[in-house]
Amino acid sequence: MLSTADIQAALRDCYDPAIPCNIVDLGLVREIALAPDPDAPGANIPGVPTRYSVIVAVTPTTKDEAAAAQLSAQIQNRLAGLEQVFRSEVTLIDAPAWTPQNITPAGRRLLGLDGNPSLIQISPKVIR
Repeated sequence: MLSTADIQAALRDCYDPAIPCNIVDLGLVREIALAPDPDAPGANIPGVPTRYSVIVAVTPTTKDEAAAAQLSAQIQNRLAGLEQVFRSEVTLIDAPAWTPQNITPAGRRLLGLDGNPSLIQISPKVIR
């Protein structure tokens, strides 16, 4: 059975176009919803594994439409690689806006921000 933890683990392979860190540790993933998809091949046939419809709500780090499109495509491509996912949808949300304070402790380590827990500024070299 597919879980939100499985989806979250898969999304760790997706990286923000502007900041070199995965979208989970950047705190961009706001919500993951999954449900059995009744339109999936073999749905409701005994013995056929359940396939799911997945919706991921993400807050982009920038307002750049090209970066948002790249982020959305990256997420959909990654989820398409999961056998249990029949269809996926990415919803880009503006509020609440993303801030560096959303970065997880693991993300702070990846970005070299873990030495000072109050440090939230990201070096301009990291952001393109």
